[in-house]
Amino acid sequence: MRFLTVAVHAALLLTVALQPAHAIKSIDPSEITESKVTLLDVSENGAAAKSFSAATIIGAPIDKLCAQLQRYADYPAFMPNTDSVKISQSAPTHSVIDVTLKLPMGKIKKYRLKMEPKVTPTSCVLAWKLVSWPGLKQEETIADTTGQWQLTPSAVAGKTLVRYDVRTEPGPIPFGFGWIVDSLSKDSIPQTLEALRKRAAASN
Repeated sequence: MRFLTVAVHAALLLTVALQPAHAIKSIDPSEITESKVTLLDVSENGAAAKSFSAATIIGAPIDKLCAQLQRYADYPAFMPNTDSVKISQSAPTHSVIDVTLKLPMGKIKKYRLKMEPKVTPTSCVLAWKLVSWPGLKQEETIADTTGQWQLTPSAVAGKTLVRYDVRTEPGPIPFGFGWIVDSLSKDSIPQTLEALRKRAAASN
């Protein structure tokens, strides 16, 4: 009996060891509506980077929203905290853009992104990743960011399911300026999707 108990205990330990370190979190499709932006924190415990997923339905077709998201120079007109966007490189497969953010209390952050769109008749994915911007000091920029927009048809014709995933590592944050992390991620994400919704409605 004692041998059986030990064996069962060992089996349980092995089962626990084989479990993933953390459950994969994702947005419940039933929570995605046209009336709000659903936001989910998917950051890893203890990680310096913050990761979020967001989703909503926007009353505009995919091709229209996809085109708007690729007008990078227009981002300051509707993207929260975005002061300027300069296109430093443009190619058939990607663009490189220089982004300057103006945050509260006069804080400014700059970074360079490589934007890579992949468009089909039924979907649009616009992925980005941080690339080197020589000459920037550490305190002027962020440590890393990657993410993507994903547009797919919603259940209603003429409307689009919009998903937004982002991972941002701000780098060293001075004492008392922890709010910068939220300004770069959690606070700005719902504002970004709502701004895209308003922009799409205004151009109808």
